[in-house]
Amino acid sequence: MPLLWLSVIVLALSASSFFLGRGRALASAGGDSRGLHSLPVYYGSNAFMRAVVPAFGLMLIWLLVQPLVIENRISKMIPEAEVADGSSLGLVMSEVRRTSDGLRNAVDAGVMDEDTARNANADVTDMTARLKEAGQVVTNQITQPILRAAQAYRQMTATSNVIMTILVVLAAVAGGAWGVMQSDREFRARNTVEQGIMAILIAAASVAVLTTIGIILSLIFNTAEFFRLYPAADFFTLLEWAPSFSGRGGASSLGILPLLWGTIYISIVALLVAVPIGLFSAIYLSEYATPRVRGIAKPLLEILAGIPTIVYGLFALLTIGPLLMSVFGDDGVGWMGGGRSVMTAGIAMGIMLIPFVSSLSDDIINAVPQSLRDGSYGLGATQSETIRQVVLPAALPGIVGAILLAASRAIGETMIVVLGAGAAARLSLNPFEAMTTVTAKIVSQLTGDSDFASPEALVAFALGISLFVLTLGLNIFALYIVRKYREQYE
Repeated sequence: MPLLWLSVIVLALSASSFFLGRGRALASAGGDSRGLHSLPVYYGSNAFMRAVVPAFGLMLIWLLVQPLVIENRISKMIPEAEVADGSSLGLVMSEVRRTSDGLRNAVDAGVMDEDTARNANADVTDMTARLKEAGQVVTNQITQPILRAAQAYRQMTATSNVIMTILVVLAAVAGGAWGVMQSDREFRARNTVEQGIMAILIAAASVAVLTTIGIILSLIFNTAEFFRLYPAADFFTLLEWAPSFSGRGGASSLGILPLLWGTIYISIVALLVAVPIGLFSAIYLSEYATPRVRGIAKPLLEILAGIPTIVYGLFALLTIGPLLMSVFGDDGVGWMGGGRSVMTAGIAMGIMLIPFVSSLSDDIINAVPQSLRDGSYGLGATQSETIRQVVLPAALPGIVGAILLAASRAIGETMIVVLGAGAAARLSLNPFEAMTTVTAKIVSQLTGDSDFASPEALVAFALGISLFVLTLGLNIFALYIVRKYREQYE
């Protein structure tokens, strides 16, 4: 049964439990709600929660655990001859999953019947042709072991889904019945419902914490696996990025320093564009602009924040790059050899960061107490002198925090770099040369159908954790400065 219909059934059963619980509570009080401990809606809500929470909780846990269990069992069915290298089992499992999906699509499209899809001795050439006819992408000729594993995968998944449907419906019925049976005039329904809502809120708040922990652990474990294949000292000290993934690492030179330099260099150019424009616009909007002008200019400026980064990347590639080429290229001073460069990506990224710097700086400047301005005016200072010598020094810690947060945003940008800066990993001071960043290399390493146990995929985790530590440090430093500023003026 599709998950949508199963969810609708669970919600329908939970809604029925709500009305039954509410009605039973009123009946126990002779139809007079004043005889109940809690309002009638709490009795219905208790029955609703006891039906919906266990059902959806079981469904979520089942959907998370099911693929792990099934793939673990299916992987044992694949003979060692099908695995060319110990690191390519993930690729074989990907082919098994694709074949399983193709069998389902072929049956749904009428290309083959159910008996043919389950026939373990079916001709693999004919099955491959049928799968392609059903629109399934097949990377190579399907072998008999992969076909049998795919058939078993499909059958186990179908059986597991049926069992899950039955158990989820039973959990909803049993929970709803329990909630209805509790609906008595003496039952403290309001207390129970509030405790249940508190538990749901705590669980929702825990999702972010658990997700962060999961991300960190996945980065750490995969990075440790990569450093078993490649020396960590070389990774952090070599001045060359020249991957050559043959065998278990080959003769690759995987130095992160050129990538870090490209990341920092492009971010510096972006901040040189964003910080002056954003800060000056914030000063104008907060100190000089009339309420009418501010009401028009501020929303228009913040529209830039809603533009997707891929659009900025296309703008860099199609507009900024050719414009810089016309001035600094072969037709100009000859410094620029192509449209993709540090300047191209940096200018586009700086335009993207303008509303970020402007909005934060505007809020920080407006938070400076008016009494400081009034005291400066009382001493005879002009408005410009007050801004330079009073407002900006008072807001400086917050502005520095905003700049650091913008820097961490620039360091983590990907699409603008991919389209505007190129893919060359080099150490150079020339801003008109093509360079690349850590995020761009992470994308390139994980693009395609590569096995996550291979060094070409594991290196992306080493790059990711290095970038994570860098941006985490910037964010912590920025938050420290902002909190110190708030403690001073709030």
